[in-house]
Amino acid sequence: MENKSFNIFKNKKIIVTGHTGFKGSWLILWLNKLGANVLGLSIDTPTKPSHFQLLNLKSIKSKKLDIRNFKLLNKEIKQFKPDFIFHLAAQAIVKKSYLDPINTFNTNTLGTINLLESLKKNNKETISIIITSDKTYKNFETKKGYKENDFLGGEDPYGASKSAADIAINSYVKSFFNNRKNKNFIAVARAGNVIGGGDWSSDRLIPDCMRSCAKKIPVKIRNPNSTRPWQHILDVINGYLTLAVQLKKNKNLHGEVFNFGPNMSKNYKVIEILKKSQKIWPSIKWQIRKEKNFKENYLLNLNNSKARKIINWKPVLDINASIKLTIDWYKFYSENKKKNIKLKSLTQIKDFEKLLKKL
Repeated sequence: MENKSFNIFKNKKIIVTGHTGFKGSWLILWLNKLGANVLGLSIDTPTKPSHFQLLNLKSIKSKKLDIRNFKLLNKEIKQFKPDFIFHLAAQAIVKKSYLDPINTFNTNTLGTINLLESLKKNNKETISIIITSDKTYKNFETKKGYKENDFLGGEDPYGASKSAADIAINSYVKSFFNNRKNKNFIAVARAGNVIGGGDWSSDRLIPDCMRSCAKKIPVKIRNPNSTRPWQHILDVINGYLTLAVQLKKNKNLHGEVFNFGPNMSKNYKVIEILKKSQKIWPSIKWQIRKEKNFKENYLLNLNNSKARKIINWKPVLDINASIKLTIDWYKFYSENKKKNIKLKSLTQIKDFEKLLKKL
């Protein structure tokens, strides 16, 4: 599984939407390391602290752009002429989707449609990886892992907006990008609950723990027994990059969807993640908060067999390694603040690449 094929990104023009977010910042760091010519498009820096700002990547182009604005997005794609696009820009918080459903649908669904419309006008061969979510599946609260061809039907506004985006992508692939002259090749990636250093989003387990640790107060937990497909950010980004490489090589993957989730030999609850984290950082404390103001899924698991079989991707890190790597990053941050964060993150990428070579 040594990914010498990642050399394909060297000197390539790559657009990353949502590059200032948690996943986006790790993606552009890795692409920058690979020698890519990156243009990042984001409406703002979504959190403070910000992994993106701490990286201080001066060698990438970064532009403020709202993907809900078709004219501006289309202009950037037309002028930059990307070889690859990774579309990550989204309103990604379930709780926030209840507070602002209109913005959630406009960003996640119509923003994706704006990208697809821009690609209709694109005359250069471009590989696009569009990131949706594990929340797109209609959840039957079952322990089985959802497969790519299972029913869609997110019920909360976030999940529904991502389900709608998935349906729109399929429609555009079949309606507009399905002839011999087509130069736009698209694949969809669905990932689970991603953990890793540099995530400061609200209402996410590990970031909430880190903020509570800093204040020396217990973190409030809504659903301690909920099961999620926990995985490390580098396993997920490796999936996105691998899918882009494989789609470039094999155009028959055009329109395909791939799950990137952990192996299902053991499913982990929120409370189990907390206990494992506490063993590494004893300062982590929690309280169970019984009140519940919005609906969340209880059981959620992904089946990753398609990615394993077709594009030769599999998770590298088990849950213990994922948590250790995550907590190690936050420990480093707490001790060093703004110093050497780029070096720390790059070191974790290099260590991960060494693991890839051993597979």
